[in-house]
Amino acid sequence: MTAKRTVTAALMVAAAFAAAGARGLASTGPGTISITDRQVSDRVFGRGVGAREIVQAILFQRGTGHRIGDASLVCTFVTSNQRNCSGTYTLPRGTIVTSGALSTRLLYELAIVGGTGLYDNARGTLTNTAIKLRPRRDLLLFRLTG
Repeated sequence: MTAKRTVTAALMVAAAFAAAGARGLASTGPGTISITDRQVSDRVFGRGVGAREIVQAILFQRGTGHRIGDASLVCTFVTSNQRNCSGTYTLPRGTIVTSGALSTRLLYELAIVGGTGLYDNARGTLTNTAIKLRPRRDLLLFRLTG
C-alpha cells in the first residue's frame, strides 16, 4: 500500500512540474496595449561612450488619466547619439520587458523580450512616440505577437 501511495505522490508531483513548465512556455497571445506615460525623472550619469541614462515614468490608462503602473528605462550610450536600452513596464497584471537600440527618444521601437504574470514569455514590439515635451509625455503602443 505504501508503494502505491509513493507512486501516486510521485505522479502528482510530476504532473505539477509539467503544468508549471507548460505555463512557462505558454505564449501571451496576440494583442495590443495602448497607454500613455508621464516622465518623472531623466538623469544622465557620465559623458560620452559608456554614459548611462535612467528614465522613470508613471503609466496611465489612455483617455482616462487613471494611473496603472510604472516604467523605467536604462540606456547606455555606445556612440554620441546611439544608445542600447532596456525597459521595464509594470502593469496591473504583470511586467513587460523591452530591449533595443535607439538614437532619439522622440520616436523609437524596442523589442518586447519577455515579462511576468499575464505577460510571461511575451514577444512583440513597443513603439514609443513623444506627444508632449514639458512635462514629457509619451504614447506607448505594445504590439504583442506571442
